Amino acid sequence: MYRSRLALTTFAACLPFSTLSLVHIHGRDLNAPLLDSYDYIVVGCGISGLVVTNRLSEDPSVSVLCIEAGDPDRYEPIIQAPVYVGADIGGIYDWLLSTTPQTQLDGAPRPMPQGKVLGGGSILNAMCWNRGGQDDYDTWAALGNPGWDWEGMLPYFIKSETYTPVYSADIAREYSINYNPLVHGTSGPVQVSYPRFFYPQSTNLFAALNYLGVPTEFDPNDGSSAGAAFVPSDLDPINQTRSDARRTYFDPYVSRPNFHVITGQHVTRILIEGVASNFVVDNPTPGGNEDGNGMNGVTSNEGFGFGPGGSTPALDNSTTARLLRRQSPSTSNLRITGVEFAASASDTRRSITATREVIVAAGSLHSAQLLQLSGIGPSSLLDSFDIPVAVDLPGVGNNLQDHCLVGTFYPYNNASYPSPTQLTTNATYNAAAEFEYNTFKTGPWTAGSPNALAFNPLPLITNNSASILSGADDQDPTEFLPAGLDPTLVAGYTLQKQSLVRRLAETNVASYEIINNNAGSLTLAVMHPFSRGQCYIRSADPFEPPNIDPRWLTNPVDRQVLIEALLFNRQILATPAMLPLQAAQFVPAVDDDEVALNRIINTGIRTEFHPSGTCAMLPLEQGGVVDPHLRVYGAQNLRVVDAGIFPMIPAAHLQAVVYAVAEKAADIIKADNHILITGEFDDIISCILEPLRPDIDVRLFLHIVNISGGIFQRNLEFCRIKY
Repeated sequence: MYRSRLALTTFAACLPFSTLSLVHIHGRDLNAPLLDSYDYIVVGCGISGLVVTNRLSEDPSVSVLCIEAGDPDRYEPIIQAPVYVGADIGGIYDWLLSTTPQTQLDGAPRPMPQGKVLGGGSILNAMCWNRGGQDDYDTWAALGNPGWDWEGMLPYFIKSETYTPVYSADIAREYSINYNPLVHGTSGPVQVSYPRFFYPQSTNLFAALNYLGVPTEFDPNDGSSAGAAFVPSDLDPINQTRSDARRTYFDPYVSRPNFHVITGQHVTRILIEGVASNFVVDNPTPGGNEDGNGMNGVTSNEGFGFGPGGSTPALDNSTTARLLRRQSPSTSNLRITGVEFAASASDTRRSITATREVIVAAGSLHSAQLLQLSGIGPSSLLDSFDIPVAVDLPGVGNNLQDHCLVGTFYPYNNASYPSPTQLTTNATYNAAAEFEYNTFKTGPWTAGSPNALAFNPLPLITNNSASILSGADDQDPTEFLPAGLDPTLVAGYTLQKQSLVRRLAETNVASYEIINNNAGSLTLAVMHPFSRGQCYIRSADPFEPPNIDPRWLTNPVDRQVLIEALLFNRQILATPAMLPLQAAQFVPAVDDDEVALNRIINTGIRTEFHPSGTCAMLPLEQGGVVDPHLRVYGAQNLRVVDAGIFPMIPAAHLQAVVYAVAEKAADIIKADNHILITGEFDDIISCILEPLRPDIDVRLFLHIVNISGGIFQRNLEFCRIKY
């Protein structure tokens, strides 16, 4: 029906737009020169950014640019070999962020590791691959997001993966590894499989949990997520290396001519038609934070007991501000024209145009920061830094949720069991394991990820669950929230709290997780937190890291869950199945009282690296930031696609969830832009073209409309009404 995109060149000389580029996009190198404009610009090339960029560029008629602040990794062993899981945290691929002082704990800040690298968190994470429970996603839908329930998400979980069952039937039986083929993918980009070595202590733990009434899940990814499970990893089953977003959604597609990626560039602002900027946001700021990194690197991955330690080897801005708009998100319809970016704080800002959409996929912390710097967020916050308010959207940066964890130390003293600690304490053993891995892709070096986990329901581990949840139900919703929240945020949290109270009373909904490292650490992480935090800019300087305040355990229910979990650990260690391991209960001690347990919690709380919820997919009246199509309220062509859109955090390690959300988002974006590539609205288009040129190419016309910033907008609206 339509002529080729190359037909645009026919009319190039007639167009009064100096920024219009008609360059045909050929195969290119990473960081090759950019076009002047793209159909889609994606901010952040982590999991969600690479998935969306990849899927949108499947249409050869559109151009897509993904902008990443970090650099590509160099295929280092510390990235690829499972044994080094956790060892690259605090290295060159980490933003080195930290929280504000956590006064409700011990007053100290905590590290908040986030991936600053092509592939994002998939380069740094623990490789665990699980989805959470059906109830997690049914709750998303119940909060006002049709299509985001389990049935709506399952096709995208399947689409993202190629699942390979465990290689041995005997191993499968011994470690209770079962799977339902109907819920797994066989042709997706991410390789999902199992290591070629198993620590037998995992079977002791599962037997102990079964003894105490906690079941073993049949398949931890079939939507029934409560109980013990040996979860798979994002692991190539052949070469036993990490199957991350870069190697699955980017590397195989580098020759795709319309899939452009640029690294080492920090997006400083989203450009909004008719909205002014702040001088500090818009101009170089030499002498300050040059690269946007935090100042406090992580010096250890304490608490997980991951493998042997290691460290990573070693355009001019022509945008003119015109007028200031402060609009309600329910009535405004601002147009996004592109983004501004720079390599460092002292570099001149450059800008690039998006003719269709800008998709923010910078992760829950940086996406909230970028929206705020661009004038979209709580007006009181933006006013305090003299940032012109484009859309007063209170939810931006609020509703922050995270899985907080506390480490334990119960070293196993039975030397007849192989232990991952031997990889760091016995050089001969580690050298043999390294040789086995490099030669045969088997052995302990394949087993760095903490796969033997348990997602325990509260009623199955304590007789106090009813009283804990009754206390939660009786709370005033504002009692433990940050002061001064917008009423919409309080209304949204009220519904979330009601959902948590109801669901956590069930015996098939996880309250917390046990992360087992097979060496005597049974780390505990809150899966469905009641506490809510905030992520706010601390200045108008885009290279200044945001204030991240997760406010872990500010709601006492979360602390009560951890107390009960620590007490349940004692029961686990006392079971007949665990006694042969000869665990020494050092942290906490076997006789520690509740005061001592609280002291351990206060000093030991860390992140499980799962911040989410800061750009929540919720109705506006519940404090939402994006609608079910992930469009930012108040803007017509701006979306967020990352963990920030989670209305409530699921009981899972989040990477599989983010892959599925991004896959679903890509389909939504394609469908919403269907008008641009089909004849579905030919009557409207013909009406628009009638007073212009009857023979003009339709796709050309739509391209002009996008580039021009709305010269034909009034005629377009008239024709929409007419037809």
